[in-house]
Amino acid sequence: MSTHYNFSGGPGALAPSVLTQASQAILALPETGVSILGMSHRSDWFRGVLDEAEANIKALLHIPDGYHVLFLQGGSSLQFSMIPMNFLRGKSHGAGYLNTGYWSAKAPPEARLEGQVDLLWDGTAQGYRELPAMRDLRLSPNSAYLHYVSNETVEGLEFSYIPETGHVPLICDMSSNLLSQPLDVGKFDFIYAHAQKNLGPAGVTLVIVKDELAQSAPALLPTLLDYRTHIKAKSIYNTPPVFSIYTLMLVTRWLLHDVGGLDNMRDINRRKAQKLYAVLDKHSDVYQTHAAPQFRSTMNCAFRLKDDTRTAQLLSEASGHNIIGLEGHRSIGGLRASLYNAVTENDVDSLTYFLNHFAEAARP
Repeated sequence: MSTHYNFSGGPGALAPSVLTQASQAILALPETGVSILGMSHRSDWFRGVLDEAEANIKALLHIPDGYHVLFLQGGSSLQFSMIPMNFLRGKSHGAGYLNTGYWSAKAPPEARLEGQVDLLWDGTAQGYRELPAMRDLRLSPNSAYLHYVSNETVEGLEFSYIPETGHVPLICDMSSNLLSQPLDVGKFDFIYAHAQKNLGPAGVTLVIVKDELAQSAPALLPTLLDYRTHIKAKSIYNTPPVFSIYTLMLVTRWLLHDVGGLDNMRDINRRKAQKLYAVLDKHSDVYQTHAAPQFRSTMNCAFRLKDDTRTAQLLSEASGHNIIGLEGHRSIGGLRASLYNAVTENDVDSLTYFLNHFAEAARP
């Protein structure tokens, strides 16, 4: 088992118990004696994996009736195209989009291929350091939907509220904070998240879609890009990423049985974030966080040294302490510590101890 403290923005850390079971499954599944890498996606065993993963997600999130849980491929990047293809194509009114960071900025250009995009808020000018208040959003009641990203992984921004949209469908990319805290799914019509943050390894994208919205899509869509196809096929229309879905199922088991649910996970995540931000604020002459304090993310802390010339030194010294994954995203540079669910409080204590001593040594 790795002795490193992994703060990577993605793929993120996985719990040791999940890694142990996943590694055993590669050699031979206890239930079948066959490697998971050779298990048929049409087998009764894998149908059981899909069913348990779905049931666990419904239990963790208390998903109400009328929603489908799908396991797709292509990451959020495919969803940027697939969503407007299904829900904007042919509409006389546009769809509302919020541009709050690196990832949300990638969604509107894809949507414009299908219809009108109404950019309701754009954080580009201020460098993606803040998020809009609800009063800032001028959403037309005729909009096809409102799309936003709940947590900006690159810049370290997280929404503290769910936008009120009336009868307009609400669609959210929760790739980096889904299952990190309780969620009122009933306020959304469509939620999606690629797995390589809190849900498991790369390769699978979780979609939670209200049946009413899914059935509203136009008739003539490419088969694989129609959500109704995957609903009907129960997520195995084409060969799914069996290993990634199995690992996601193990993660949901861990959240339910080891962590004790999302209320406990939220409390753990808040404590981790509070510890990290406290050290960065204590040494504000050395460190500077990217996001304005009131918009700081619990999952991703983007920061930098006020003396950027020492960034390489910090990364090198951190590696010497088995602390990895602190490199900032290529779009903004600097540093980033991601505190996904499987990052423990002990991991964060090791990081804050290191950052505290690095700051003290940086002063003359």
